[in-house]
Amino acid sequence: MEKIVVNGGKKLTGRIGVSGAKNVALKTLVAACLTDEQVVIKNVPLISDFMVMVAIIRELGGEVKIEDHTAYIRMKKFKTDKITLNEAAKIRTSVMFLSPLLTRLGRAIIPNPGGCRIGARPIDRTVKGLRKMGFEAFYNSKDGYYYFKKNNNKKNDSIVTYRFEKSTHTGTETLIMAAVVGKGKTILENAACEPEIDELIALLVQMGAKIKKIEYRRIDITGVEKLHSAEFTIGIDRNEIVTIAAAAILTKGDIFVKQANDVDLSAFLENLDEAGGGIAKKDNGIRFYYKGPLKSVDVETSSYPGFMTDWQGPWAVLMTNARGDAIIHETVYENRFGYVKELKKMGANIISFNPDVKNPGEVYSFNLSDNNPAYFHAIEVKGPTQLHSGVVEISDLRAGATLVLAALSATGESAILGAEHLDRGYERLEERFSSLGADIKRVKK
Repeated sequence: MEKIVVNGGKKLTGRIGVSGAKNVALKTLVAACLTDEQVVIKNVPLISDFMVMVAIIRELGGEVKIEDHTAYIRMKKFKTDKITLNEAAKIRTSVMFLSPLLTRLGRAIIPNPGGCRIGARPIDRTVKGLRKMGFEAFYNSKDGYYYFKKNNNKKNDSIVTYRFEKSTHTGTETLIMAAVVGKGKTILENAACEPEIDELIALLVQMGAKIKKIEYRRIDITGVEKLHSAEFTIGIDRNEIVTIAAAAILTKGDIFVKQANDVDLSAFLENLDEAGGGIAKKDNGIRFYYKGPLKSVDVETSSYPGFMTDWQGPWAVLMTNARGDAIIHETVYENRFGYVKELKKMGANIISFNPDVKNPGEVYSFNLSDNNPAYFHAIEVKGPTQLHSGVVEISDLRAGATLVLAALSATGESAILGAEHLDRGYERLEERFSSLGADIKRVKK
């Protein structure tokens, strides 16, 4: 186990680039397995989650070669239809391999997916969609595996329409990939529409898929006989940009993030501007800088184009530095305030509560049946508060970035335990912050 040690209060300045988007990179690995030809993915982030997905591909019989930040993937032939629990338990996107398994073998055995502990995160909406598309699905509670197979009685030229009950990023991508190969047409309604999904669609189209976004939250997929090789470059990571932007303002610094205007950060930038954060857009990036005390701004997370759930942790730290009280309402996951108790150890004044919501079934994206009365869906951050040093522990990936930001803005030396969580989504984060002037290092326990 490793920890991050931060001596806070150092102003961060300089220019920095951003890694390829994690939430695209992992899905491109799955998409590459839809063909028996080689697929080349450029600008991949060298993070632990990516390496777990690579390990799963190799376990299934595929070949993966990584040179610098380019991955060469070829799944010439699957040697098994089953993903073992050992690797799959580490990462939620493992469940998406059911799509290439079903399209190429007609069957798949997938364990209940793992990943960060931020809620139940069930795949019931994906399973319902696959059944509508003509696949059989059975969950064996005794061994913890889902068993899928193609229903040969389904008419190959049929048109299937499936409407997601609630928006699901992973579910939308999984069903798109399950529909691209074969005869017939699949129409997905109330589909997720994040920019990362557009990137996956762009890769699949390059591979020969026929996919069209007909209107807002509707995607039409016409099956093709076979996909082929392609070369694709991943765009930059929106979550990493937000982390860097928050670091600049929290440390009263000035950081230029190269290519930051290449992705949609509208919901974050609008709120940051309202709070008084410094933003200067240039042709080749965005400058984030401290221009004075922040004021409190309430946010509510939601699916795209709303304020991302991944941004609420960094926003909470920003609001500890703001004048007034700020409400953060989490509607995507039922249990995503695990970092709050850690921020309190560093002096944050935060109250957790459940807001009075008249129509929870419409407001919340998670299944209400999975909710626990012990979970809180909102916090009130009272500021401004000068955070101080502390020993804190990371509970999940985004909570890790949140605690690093808190330590950068705090007085004194802080120790952040569980650095391996950070590695799931950030490549050498401590080294990159160090290049901007942070006093930060990784220490083996």
